[in-house]
Amino acid sequence: MHTGKGDSVSMADFSRAMGVALQRLRLERGLSQERLAHMAGIASYTYQKFEKGESKPGTPMNPRLFTLLALAEVLEVTLEDIVPADWPDLTEGR
Repeated sequence: MHTGKGDSVSMADFSRAMGVALQRLRLERGLSQERLAHMAGIASYTYQKFEKGESKPGTPMNPRLFTLLALAEVLEVTLEDIVPADWPDLTEGR
């Protein structure tokens, strides 16, 4: 469960944690990055960046909701298994 504002996690840390979760789940299922990407309908390069917690080099990953849903479906998990419980404050500075 999301713990709300006041969390000290950065977007970069959050993205890295999500990448670690994706990698762990993929390896537990014996899938290659290429196979998982293909099954989820995304490019291998895109998925490889996700496991690093990036969308573009140096930029925290920001996948589309339907991409996350496709990955969860292929991995046979819920979004809660992929998305870390502690979210960054996305309204900071607004």
